[in-house]
Amino acid sequence: MCDSCGCGQAGKEPTILKPGEESHHHTHTHDGVEHTHDHHHGDGHHHDHDHTHDHDHGHSHERRLEIEQDVLGRNNLLAERNRGFFEAKNVLALNLVSSPGSGKTSLLERTIRDQGKKLSFFIIEGDQQTMNDANRIKEAGAPVVQVNTGEGCHLDADMVNRAVKKLEVEDGAILMIENVGNLVCPAMFDLGESSRVVIMSVTEGEDKPLKYPYMFQSSDLCIINKTDLLPYLDFDLEQARKYAEQVNPKLEFIELSVKTGEGMDSWYDWLGQAANPSQV
Repeated sequence: MCDSCGCGQAGKEPTILKPGEESHHHTHTHDGVEHTHDHHHGDGHHHDHDHTHDHDHGHSHERRLEIEQDVLGRNNLLAERNRGFFEAKNVLALNLVSSPGSGKTSLLERTIRDQGKKLSFFIIEGDQQTMNDANRIKEAGAPVVQVNTGEGCHLDADMVNRAVKKLEVEDGAILMIENVGNLVCPAMFDLGESSRVVIMSVTEGEDKPLKYPYMFQSSDLCIINKTDLLPYLDFDLEQARKYAEQVNPKLEFIELSVKTGEGMDSWYDWLGQAANPSQV
């Protein structure tokens, strides 16, 4: 359960599946208590049983703050374990964050197709429901697992840890973690990533960095997508950069269009340098 942001996942575990695997979810009530079971059937036969007794006795503000600090504290400890694992395996782990519809999955698809022969990609897809994005990534040609968070609005370090084990990421690979579309809660949760990449599109409004400052403050690179639409919109590209620099002066920028390919070489250069900093 996400006590820190209030999205709630009481009694519900995220499902972590590869394309082609099936998940069967059912809930029943026994003695007035709800029990949730997830059954995953694929190459193996895996059963997750989550028995949750949800009793709301009311919590004070102090108790809620304590829970929030505990949740984030546990997450940060596991994030450091993830980070150490990635560093030991020389894996570049990127946490891709954005609002829904900014073009994260399309960016990944084109990147895999254009650079898949040069670079080894492994993908974690985060969504509340469906295998849609994982299926798209598999079709593009990269190993992928889908993390469905249910009512959860973000990935956390534990979900990534479990997904990486299922994905069996190779040494020297690039791990792309496409977070749930949300600019609020994902900003709070360190996944152990090497860098955080925030993606915004020109259809969203140039003041997005001011509305969601912590996400932009905690990011290393800002990709501004769908620049092919600029002639048809009132979006002020320069103002968007100024707003983002206002909250994070160290933020790097790449402007591109996944649809036309304009600016994609700058993204590929950034990826290559991040994956092989010793060759820069």
